[in-house]
Amino acid sequence: MANNSASNSTSTSTSAETALDMSLWTGRTDPEPNSERWHQKIQPLSQTAAPGCALLGFESDAGVARNQGRTGAAQGPTALRKALAPMAWHRTGPAYDAGNVRCEGDALETAQQTLADHVSALLNAEHFPIVLGGGHEVAYGSWLGLAQHLADNDEKAPRIGIINFDAHFDLRDPSHVRSSGTPFTQIADECAQRGWPFRYACLGVSRAANTRALFSRAAELGVMVREDRDFQPAHLERIQRDLERFMVRCDHLYLTIDLDVLPAGEAPGVSAPAARGVSLALIEPLIDAIRDSGKLRLADLAELNPAHDIDSRTARSAARLVFQLALDT
Repeated sequence: MANNSASNSTSTSTSAETALDMSLWTGRTDPEPNSERWHQKIQPLSQTAAPGCALLGFESDAGVARNQGRTGAAQGPTALRKALAPMAWHRTGPAYDAGNVRCEGDALETAQQTLADHVSALLNAEHFPIVLGGGHEVAYGSWLGLAQHLADNDEKAPRIGIINFDAHFDLRDPSHVRSSGTPFTQIADECAQRGWPFRYACLGVSRAANTRALFSRAAELGVMVREDRDFQPAHLERIQRDLERFMVRCDHLYLTIDLDVLPAGEAPGVSAPAARGVSLALIEPLIDAIRDSGKLRLADLAELNPAHDIDSRTARSAARLVFQLALDT
C-alpha cells in the first residue's frame, strides 16, 4: 500500500546492501572474568540466529539533502558501531550486526522500501531491530517495516504508538518533496489509507524550530506534544505519567530518536544542532519506561553526522542510547 515513487527526482540510482564489516567491532579486552565488551560478544547475523537484538544500518543523506540540511549522516552507522564497540556487555541475550542498507544517490524511496523489507524480516525472525541512521527519513522505512510485519501476521488495525524524541515534528507536507522533514506525515497518510489509527508522541519539540503551521498540523493529528522547555527535573515525573498513559492506549511501540533533540553541547554532530535541547539525563528514564513496557518492537536513531562531531561526543551519546535500549536484564 506504500507509495514508493520518487519525488522530484530523475535519479536512476538504487539502494544497495553493503558488505558486513565486523572489523569495526574492536576494543580493549580485559583479563578478568565476566569482563566482556560489545566487540567481543556481537555476532554477524545468520538465518539460523536465535532471537536477539539486531543492529541494522541505514546509510542515507538523501532526505537531509532534500530538506536542505547539512549532509554527512550516511556515515552515522559506522561511527555509532565504533562508539558502541568498547562499551561493557550487560545483555543476557545475543546481539547481531545485520549490516547496512545504503541509499545510492537520491533513490530515497527505493532505500526506504529496502529498509522496510529488512526490518520486517528481522521482526518475523523474532529479533528486536535497532536501526542506525542516517537521516530521519529512516523513520518512514522503519515504520513501514513494522507495518509489513503486522500485516503479515494478520493484524487488522494495530494501534502502533510512535514515540519520537526530536526537536522537530517532521510533519511537513510530502506532496512536493519527501525528505527527512516529512516521515510522520507520510506515516499518518499511510495509516489513513490502511484504516489504522495514527498515534504519535513528539517529545522535546523546539517551538523556535517549528512553524505555526506545523503546530497546527500536530494538533489536527492529535499528536502528544511536549516541548523542550517542559523537560525540567521537577516536571519529569509528570511527563513520564503522560507517556505511560499514551503507551497504555497502544498495542505496539516504535521508538525513534533524532539526536538533534539533545543539546548541541552533548550532540554537536547532527544535521541541525539544538540551541537548547533536552539532556540525556532527562531522556534516559523515559527510554527505560518505553523499553520495559513490553510493547517496544522497534527502535531507530537518526541524524548522527560524524563530519560535524567533536571528540565523538554525538557518537558516544548515540552509543549510550543503543546500550540502554539493548539492556534485557
